Amino acid sequence: MPRISHRRVLTGCLALLLLTTAAMLRADDAPAVDTSRGDELVTDYFERETRKLTEATFDGIETLEDWKAKQDEFRAQLFEMLGLDPLPEKTPLEPTVTGIVDHDEFTVERVHFQSRPGLYVTGNLYIPKGLEGKAPAVLYVCGHGRVKKDGISYGNKTYYQHHGAWFARHGYVCLMIDTLQLGEIEGIHHGTYRHDMFWWNARGYTPAGVEAWNCIRSLDYLQSRPEVDPERLGVTGRSGGGAYSWWIAAIDERIKVAVPVAGITSLKNHVVDGCVEGHCDCMFQVNTYRWDYPMIAALVAPRPLLISNTDKDRIFPLDGVVDVYMKVRPIYEAYGKTENLGLQITEGPHKDTQQLRVHAFQWFNRHLKGEEPLIDKPAVKYFEPEQLRVFDELPKDEQNTSIHETFVAKAETPTIPQDQDTWKAMREGWMTALREKSFRGFPKQSDDDVPLEILATETHDGVTLTQCEFMTQEGYPLPLYVASPAGTKPADLDLIVLNVLDQHGWEAFVRTTRVGFPKMFADSQVVGEDADGWDEAKQMFGRFKWGMAYVAPRGIGPTEWSRDERKRTHIRRRFMLLGQTADGMRVWDTVQAVLALRQLDGLSDVPLWLQGERNAAGWALYASLFSDNVTRLDLWHLPKSHRDGPIFLNVLRFLDIPQAVAMAAESSQVVLYEDDRDAWAFPRAVADSLDWGEKRVQVRTIDPADE
Repeated sequence: MPRISHRRVLTGCLALLLLTTAAMLRADDAPAVDTSRGDELVTDYFERETRKLTEATFDGIETLEDWKAKQDEFRAQLFEMLGLDPLPEKTPLEPTVTGIVDHDEFTVERVHFQSRPGLYVTGNLYIPKGLEGKAPAVLYVCGHGRVKKDGISYGNKTYYQHHGAWFARHGYVCLMIDTLQLGEIEGIHHGTYRHDMFWWNARGYTPAGVEAWNCIRSLDYLQSRPEVDPERLGVTGRSGGGAYSWWIAAIDERIKVAVPVAGITSLKNHVVDGCVEGHCDCMFQVNTYRWDYPMIAALVAPRPLLISNTDKDRIFPLDGVVDVYMKVRPIYEAYGKTENLGLQITEGPHKDTQQLRVHAFQWFNRHLKGEEPLIDKPAVKYFEPEQLRVFDELPKDEQNTSIHETFVAKAETPTIPQDQDTWKAMREGWMTALREKSFRGFPKQSDDDVPLEILATETHDGVTLTQCEFMTQEGYPLPLYVASPAGTKPADLDLIVLNVLDQHGWEAFVRTTRVGFPKMFADSQVVGEDADGWDEAKQMFGRFKWGMAYVAPRGIGPTEWSRDERKRTHIRRRFMLLGQTADGMRVWDTVQAVLALRQLDGLSDVPLWLQGERNAAGWALYASLFSDNVTRLDLWHLPKSHRDGPIFLNVLRFLDIPQAVAMAAESSQVVLYEDDRDAWAFPRAVADSLDWGEKRVQVRTIDPADE
């Protein structure tokens, strides 16, 4: 009955352990299932969580003094969420001009520089002819406009070149830079969106951070140019470039005027209304501190900011754009600078329209030049992409295509602590990081019991099975099953094992258990029965006074989400926007299941073991760090690194799974079932160094016959 093969019973020195089954039905081979209940639950959850975060925006900010007191802290948090804490070293830019394009009114320098060694920024620098003195400068950051011919990428700077030309024709120096993904050297923006690189979340990496850093270094470059007035710098861009305009304006006060176009909307639009599905990863910070987007806008105050959008933009809807404006307006009012905040809404779809440009040009003229001339010249493209190309041959030392591997530093494997004080400091540091950076999205733990309802209890073939449901959070019920030998009081059990199930485990559990309890699983969509497994279960319960409990965390079993891979991807991305991950919240579910299990009559003092396979082993491992009195952990095929899962926000910046195993082993026996002993050298060495006993961390080789 457990997702356990009961013929696999090993003898340990202190106890017998029931091992995990290998006969698993692959979820992707299963027949079509109705996941509507799971989809409805997670949809409602996203609405509730988004509402909480939205309502908490500017909590405690009542006066300008309140805002000023917190502003530096908020800006530091944004640096961190962009992967810019610590800020990378400002290494030499090594600027190089590879050619000049001439126009009657301006010149264009084809330029590249390195924002850090090997991270190339390709751009076009538009310089007006006949300048008298230093000119104001505009950094133009491009949106997602691909220009590629015969396999050669010319960069999105060529797509948006008409903006640079307009600024140069009106007395501005304008630096137009390529983005990471659509530049001449093509990096990646779509890690979680398209490439299943959810380890980006665990690393605390977002390409938004690279774009922000490239903007910071672009300002450094502009300030080094003799034509530029270093005190009059502005930024603008549309779509993706609108987002990058927000990042640089919020984190770098050298930006004196900002016009982000179609680059921001509300958290509700993204999470509830589904706009996240239209955006790649470069549009989002890793939302550790659980912000709604007015917070980013507020960090620009009181500098001149024009929020610009069209009224029929599907991925930046009107209501969300207006919401951001209305929520940041009180900050500008507190500064007495409402004239520095503008909202421009023109008719049209998500498109670079002339109407949008005109208002942006007027805003820069007013706030960077102190002028209000008539806008009588349109923005025009003058050049073929080939004329604006920077590299004839791409540099061999480029890091653009692999920057996601190195931009945010990964924690190094620590040295083995030689005394308890060193270990205590190490462990406390990790636990603080987990609470504040990885699991900040956990709900506040109530002092009350976890809401728990017993739905049914049946006895068959010498086994008693109790079906329960507990409320892991408001509106999110999850199943919990408890099996024990018939006639044995719960308080008389030698131990209770909580099996944390992934989808494979859930299906194996149902196929086995429904043989003995067909009514209890009559409505299950899982196909088939495992009679041999049930026979083994009966024998086990006949021999040992063990209780076996089973929990299916959110998105598993009865609460399973859509099996459409695209939908599942964007469910996971929504969690990140709420400062959570799906795996992280499954850790919470497991912690709540432990508390619920302890509430059942007679089980409060029975020794508790946790068990799981694959990512579920990771959920069980981390749940033990947030639970009391877990006697033992049995972890099957536990991933060796969070790069492979489970995914928790930022976790790889501080520790990896072997360090979590060491923390768990301080208070629980940990048994790992797999073939690679070397992968677990760190926790075994810690246990040895601190004299926890040779059995505190065990690695047991798996017999292929048991798989």
